[in-house]
Amino acid sequence: MSSATTGVLIVDDEPPARSRLRQLLAEIPGFSVVGEASHGEEALQVANELHPDIVLLDIRMPGLDGLQVAGHMANWAQKPAIIFTTAYDEYAIQAFDAQAIGYLLKPVRRERLQQTLAHAARISRMQLAELPGALPRTQICAQRGRALQMIPVEDIYCFQADQKYVTAYYAGGEALLDEPLKSLESEFGERFLRIHRNALVAIDYMDSLEQEDNGAWQVRLKAGLPPLAVSRRHVGEVKRRLRAGRSSGTPV
Repeated sequence: MSSATTGVLIVDDEPPARSRLRQLLAEIPGFSVVGEASHGEEALQVANELHPDIVLLDIRMPGLDGLQVAGHMANWAQKPAIIFTTAYDEYAIQAFDAQAIGYLLKPVRRERLQQTLAHAARISRMQLAELPGALPRTQICAQRGRALQMIPVEDIYCFQADQKYVTAYYAGGEALLDEPLKSLESEFGERFLRIHRNALVAIDYMDSLEQEDNGAWQVRLKAGLPPLAVSRRHVGEVKRRLRAGRSSGTPV
């Protein structure tokens, strides 16, 4: 990480734990606290706004726990380095499955914290971006207005890219994602099918494929949702998926 001072976000539901980490960081040169959060949803909101280099993340918290938070951040285009700080050692394997850079047991010692921070600071944004994401999520963290919200993946019927932004469309509306379409396709390839270079559609929502009078193709969706354009190069795969769904008796 190239900045002179490395920005750190502290996430813990216990004020004394946040205070101790803040005091320890004040003693370690080259690092500064850019923000704090007391629960998982707040951590995602603050990290999305401040783009910290490193997140010191507790695991057991109300609502979204630290492992779930790390799972969401692991799929961000600009992902921070995650260092777990916890009183429990039984989550270590899960933590490193979530691509954690470090795992510190409470009470956190200054020497171990400094060593782990130094290791995280040597990892570039490019190296972090190349780390694989966590297991497929059941919810997507999306931007709606100035707030973040959690949308169940099963409620999303389409992802559409427009330049550097991706919009998730679901029954309750639409929301912006800070994730590239390619990574969404990689993570949710069993649920979503690419129908255009800029669009993925939920397979379970597909109803039929139709060709318009002008020769263009579109896939009709269930529940009265608006049809979506299908590029010619993807028509064959859409047909195959629709046929496979009908022959297997699954609701496609």
